[in-house]
Amino acid sequence: MSAHSPEDICCLFRQHMAEADMDSVLTLYDREVAFLNQAGEVIRGQDRLKQELSSLVATKSRFEYSIKQIVHTNDIALMHTHWTVSGPQQMKVHAIEVARHQTAGSWRWLIDDPFTVGREDP
Repeated sequence: MSAHSPEDICCLFRQHMAEADMDSVLTLYDREVAFLNQAGEVIRGQDRLKQELSSLVATKSRFEYSIKQIVHTNDIALMHTHWTVSGPQQMKVHAIEVARHQTAGSWRWLIDDPFTVGREDP
């Protein structure tokens, strides 16, 4: 199943993480994804992203979300989302995500900064 709106990405992410379905999780990210991890390192590409998310997927962490705002312009959407993660790594985060509309009609995250609030300055 693909995301037909930016909001759908969050719903599908929650579902795929609960199912520990890494392949489906990765379909929610653009091939050119840039993911800013908790250490402030930019992870580029789906292969590196897979490594980054593998522990959360393996533990079937539960994700709940509340979308605070989405700003659209043509084929790009800026999302502000609050996430609560339940599992071995308990956390609450405020994410900023940029989604891009794909030529096939689905939406995927292009840029993901899930630790925007609370990240310590270097």
